[in-house]
Amino acid sequence: MRVALVHMRHARSGGTERTLDQLASALAASGHEPVIVCRSHVDPPDPRVRFEVLRPFAIGGAWRMWSWATAVERFLARRRGGFDLVVGLGKTWSQDVMRLGGGVQRTYIELVHRSRGDGRRRPPSLDLKQRVACAIEDRALRPGAADTWICNSEMVRRDVLRRFALEKNAVVVVHNGVDLERFHPRRRSAEGAALRRALALEPRHVVVLFLGTGYGRKGLRRTIDAFACASRSHPDARLVVVGFDAALERYRALAAGRGIAERCHFLGGRADAEACYAASDLYVLPTLYDPFANSTLEALASGLPVVTSDTNGAAELMTPGREGEVSSRGEDDEALAERLARWLDRERIEVARPHARALAEEHSHTRAMRETLDVLGKAAARPR
Repeated sequence: MRVALVHMRHARSGGTERTLDQLASALAASGHEPVIVCRSHVDPPDPRVRFEVLRPFAIGGAWRMWSWATAVERFLARRRGGFDLVVGLGKTWSQDVMRLGGGVQRTYIELVHRSRGDGRRRPPSLDLKQRVACAIEDRALRPGAADTWICNSEMVRRDVLRRFALEKNAVVVVHNGVDLERFHPRRRSAEGAALRRALALEPRHVVVLFLGTGYGRKGLRRTIDAFACASRSHPDARLVVVGFDAALERYRALAAGRGIAERCHFLGGRADAEACYAASDLYVLPTLYDPFANSTLEALASGLPVVTSDTNGAAELMTPGREGEVSSRGEDDEALAERLARWLDRERIEVARPHARALAEEHSHTRAMRETLDVLGKAAARPR
């Protein structure tokens, strides 16, 4: 098949961008001809992958989003006979198969956009960019707009079927996968130990890792509050915060205000996520909304139990009490602190480690790509 993979940005970073790379590589390795339709790109993941670059004029995020979707529609109208299948991975409405890696826009608005996640409130009116994103989503998820819609969690699939009048069998789930070699417990003895030494973390310290870009959505305020409470009975606990956020200093001040500044390490953005997991004992992510947080599987693959929220689609893979804990939406900070405190116990962590790794091994990125190619093959076989 000649397959068009449509996404505005092709890059090495970002969850959807990594999926785009993996899917293009998997298609090429299976003998297909993948063409990435994008606005910008880096080097191809495979020499057999080609690019089609569209750069419609636009000023501002909202205009750029709409002009891109329109440009894709026009491009495909001109070249429609040139592709056996069109797969959309972003905000477009012209595709045979749509992958909803970012979940449902209106759910994001309700759970995240109207609340920053740091105690402050956004204005109740939606900005132009959000309205444009919803307009594109409405066109992309109307009946007949595509043959198949792929969700990365059952949480998102239920949400899609609740909000849009789509046939149930047209909306399928393919869970995200993880690189089982990059994220592996064996890294604890080298990269993990080196990072612990650099941070002056001793063997007695139980290290809690928070990793994510966008501290508000990912739940760092709740993490700091819960850790401040839980660490009173676990003085050897330490919190390591990794990821980009313009408000880093405000969160550093929050930790100081909670009296735990000396127990917290704010590392900012880093490219060695595997070393950060390897240096840690427990992963915490009380996210407001994540269709499927890849970091959940990365932590599990690294042998870390996970404490996360049920608004993280990846939580549906876990058995609470076995590989970690799952907090309920609306649960207060005190309840989260109690869950965290239970998992600051070294013996509990050690028991959970092999279970965490075993769960991750069921969800490799190879398996995710195999399941995705199967969905694409079935969609291509149906008349359109």
